[in-house]
Amino acid sequence: MADLVEKLKEIGFNTYEAKVYIALLKKYPATGYEVSKIANIPQSRTYDTLKALEDKNIVAATNTKPVSYTPIRPKQLISSYQRKMTSAINYLEKHLPEVKDDYNEPIITISGKQNIQNKILEVIQNAKREIYMEVWSQDFKIFEQELLNAYNRNVEIRIVGYDNFSSKFGLVFEHAFARDIEMSLGGRMVVIAADDSEGVVGQISSYKNELFNTNIIWTQNKSIVFIIKEFIVHDMYLIDVEENLVEQMKYIYGKGFKRLKDKVLGANSLYMIH
Repeated sequence: MADLVEKLKEIGFNTYEAKVYIALLKKYPATGYEVSKIANIPQSRTYDTLKALEDKNIVAATNTKPVSYTPIRPKQLISSYQRKMTSAINYLEKHLPEVKDDYNEPIITISGKQNIQNKILEVIQNAKREIYMEVWSQDFKIFEQELLNAYNRNVEIRIVGYDNFSSKFGLVFEHAFARDIEMSLGGRMVVIAADDSEGVVGQISSYKNELFNTNIIWTQNKSIVFIIKEFIVHDMYLIDVEENLVEQMKYIYGKGFKRLKDKVLGANSLYMIH
């Protein structure tokens, strides 16, 4: 019965109302005294609750003395609440956006291994056109099947892959400095932009070989998703240019883009990116 009480509370009953309605289903018609005994609630609260349920047309009272009560059938109750909920949801869907025209989607922090993994899988499942992603090879394996499912439903998959990366589908740009970046950051990044509408960015700790023990942020804020996608795209540009102009890049910027990094980050920076 406890589960039924909780579910009735989810649709708007309070605890006493739920217990009284269930008690009446067990025995009806019943007096307030009988309901109080079956529901195991104080008699004074029973009469208040019966009156509230009568006002909501969930129970009917007789004109006899003592008064007895009969509940509406469960199917009738469910049908009534389905209509109310559908009507309320339709109204909210139409009018809530009018409250604030310039609503911006929030940026949500997600913690915990399973929560992070589930959110990334959800973003991949939601994608309809394209997925841009940066991920380490060992973490890619967790999402590989869902990415393949997306690829098979004609979602374009483009990945910046770190650390001896390989994939049998999508377009992969293999990053050459995975170890340097992981050591510098103390973890592996995961970055996703899907359909210009959902974005994920965060860091997966490398310490003690524990996956997903740090936070990621997830958002449907399109401005932030745009920035996330731009970050990934510029990495892809740089990787492709380096692969095709490897000697020229080395001549101009030095091994590992040292002169470029010194120029952008400063010669004494310990922050290793790209």
